[in-house]
Amino acid sequence: MAHDDPADAEDTVEDTKGTEHTDDTKTTRTTEEATERPAARQPTWSRVVILGAAALAALLIGATIGMAIGPDRSGDSPSEAPQASPVDIGFAQDMALHHLQAVTMADWAREHSDDPEIVQLAFDMASVQLEQVGRMKGWLMLWGQPEEPVGELMTWMSGLGGHNHGTGGDVPEASGGALMPGMASNEELAKLRSLSGEEFDVYFLQLMLRHHEGGVDMAQYAYDFASLQPVRTLAKSMLMSQGAEMDLMRDMLAERGAEPLPFP
Repeated sequence: MAHDDPADAEDTVEDTKGTEHTDDTKTTRTTEEATERPAARQPTWSRVVILGAAALAALLIGATIGMAIGPDRSGDSPSEAPQASPVDIGFAQDMALHHLQAVTMADWAREHSDDPEIVQLAFDMASVQLEQVGRMKGWLMLWGQPEEPVGELMTWMSGLGGHNHGTGGDVPEASGGALMPGMASNEELAKLRSLSGEEFDVYFLQLMLRHHEGGVDMAQYAYDFASLQPVRTLAKSMLMSQGAEMDLMRDMLAERGAEPLPFP
């Protein structure tokens, strides 16, 4: 009867162990790969959630501030307290709408620009303007007024004959199908979405600079003629922050060899 060589048996055992070890290694690697793949996608989803939460938080904070501040009634009895005028109401309604387009463009820039300077600028703009939108909507709720403008836009900036009250100039007119001065038309927004790289960055800066120019005119009028101190204070804050951003965007356009768009 033939007997197996002990050395052959040991080799067989070692081969079997080696095979088992290899299979275990493959299984381990497969498990690790399966575990790692979803993690590679996680930052993108987390970013969406974080950005959405940040936007919602900014709106809620702004609305809370708006409701908390309300009209400046210090020292006034309820019958003597200043009431929201057409300028206060119209500014809050129209500027909130104006701001929301800027937030939309800024969100696109954050997601599609490869330039860290553009991305940071867009993030700052969206954060500030979302908080201001929330504040203005909080005021409108406090005043019992609709959040959306009713009827024709910008009438709160018009006096008799379509002129500004005491400013000596005509109210700027929107062009190209835009809702209000400085706002981008649907065609311009579509063009922005179609661009990429430096072309996107330049056009974003051009549209946002013109958008700010329209917003500054509105803020200046509210600062001059609003009845409520908190509204005038917010308008002044907009004048300061957007004025600084306008200077920055002009410099950024010059660095890229581009010119601002005409306004209005």
